[in-house]
Amino acid sequence: MTIRDLQPANVFAIFDEINHVPRPSKHEEKIRQYLLDFAAKHNIEAVTDKIGNVVMRVPGTPGHENAPVVALQAHMDMVCESNDKSFDFANSPITTIVDGDWLRADGTTLGADNGIGMAAALAVLTDKDLVHGPVEALFTVDEETGLTGANNLGDGMLSASMLLNLDSEDDAEIFVGCAGGVDTTCLFTYKRSFAPTDFHYFKFDISGGLGGHSGGDIHLGRANANKLLARFLYTLSLDHEIALCDIDGGNLRNAIPRAAHAVFGVDTSHKEQVRVAFNKFVADIENEYAGLEPTLKFELESYDRPEFALDHETTKALVESLYSAPHGVVSMSRDLEGLVETSTNLASVKMQGDNQVLVTTSQRSSVESRKWDIARQVEALFTLAGAEVTHGDGYPGWAPNMNSRIMHLASDAYEELYGIKPAIKAIHAGLECGLFLQKYPHLDMVSFGPTLQGVHSPSERMYIPAVERFYGQITRTLEKVAEL
Repeated sequence: MTIRDLQPANVFAIFDEINHVPRPSKHEEKIRQYLLDFAAKHNIEAVTDKIGNVVMRVPGTPGHENAPVVALQAHMDMVCESNDKSFDFANSPITTIVDGDWLRADGTTLGADNGIGMAAALAVLTDKDLVHGPVEALFTVDEETGLTGANNLGDGMLSASMLLNLDSEDDAEIFVGCAGGVDTTCLFTYKRSFAPTDFHYFKFDISGGLGGHSGGDIHLGRANANKLLARFLYTLSLDHEIALCDIDGGNLRNAIPRAAHAVFGVDTSHKEQVRVAFNKFVADIENEYAGLEPTLKFELESYDRPEFALDHETTKALVESLYSAPHGVVSMSRDLEGLVETSTNLASVKMQGDNQVLVTTSQRSSVESRKWDIARQVEALFTLAGAEVTHGDGYPGWAPNMNSRIMHLASDAYEELYGIKPAIKAIHAGLECGLFLQKYPHLDMVSFGPTLQGVHSPSERMYIPAVERFYGQITRTLEKVAEL
């Protein structure tokens, strides 16, 4: 069985087309052209704004032209993570595999976040049997790395009074609120020195972590490869002088790091002590994460002497600050049981030109003051370590509106179709809805989607039966709005 055999056929056919179009964040040119070509093929009005967002519009079906306008919203870009580091996301299609009741990709992120939302919206626009009022479909750019499209949405792009955000990941749940977030970067500048000739050098590598979404999965307690790397280096530094020559971990601000590595040296007379320390470290971590991280892997191998190393003072400051940096859940919500209120993710550590190491962290909270409190704690720590710290602009949270009309219509639609009353929730992950409210404060919004697991990692998969319910909920909600 292939993706083209799945139901609803129109949704999966379009999703398959989308997955043949490269769409990394900040490089949405090809997927934008696909959308414009799709609109032209089906005689649908389409406009773009300066930042690259696309809006398509179709009128209401006869007799429902004056119903409230509803916007369907999804983002164009996808997180690009692969088990094969040579996979070319800028030019290669995503290969999908039907695995029982699940759809996954072949060693890469699936792109259901948020390709399935795009596919469902496009299916609605071309569904000749659907009764609906006027519908707009908004497709935004660069959601994953900066919410750039939502933050710079052009004037007059939307006329809707209601919006369905199609970027959630749990069937039978409707989201009416989300956390706000802010990224914090910490830049170390080091002096290069010649790597000592009387040292023995190692490459320490961590791989195979489950990773996951730094909002939706942060409460699961999964390993952060950057934290484990810093822990090992710090432990070694208590007994040995370390010459740090290379360090790299994580990739995306909104993904829990799955892998990291470092190249370092110690006095040649101490090399066997490093191997003993490594074995003890691995035993401790395997015990701590037993049953939680089944594929986590550690390797320590001898390495040819590099030419240069970081100076001792910067190495000490970097390792100690990474080891001390907070990661994970900071506090839980007192308003909604089980909801993470505040968290932080030690997202990436990257060496770059001009003798610099860039550390990127991402903070989230449903309470604006606590979002900035944890960001400033990160700032204080890395400032003490001598780094240059910068905060991004951030994005606002989305406060729940329990009197929302579209919430009740979407909830009733799901219950009518499937006999289950969906749960009404807020989500710790960031959604674009808070930014839409800044430009269109009248918007009445909800967010829902099919069940996805392992998003932002090569383990991403989508529950096939939930897609049919997802599309049914969209179409029945539109019918109910048309009946108003």
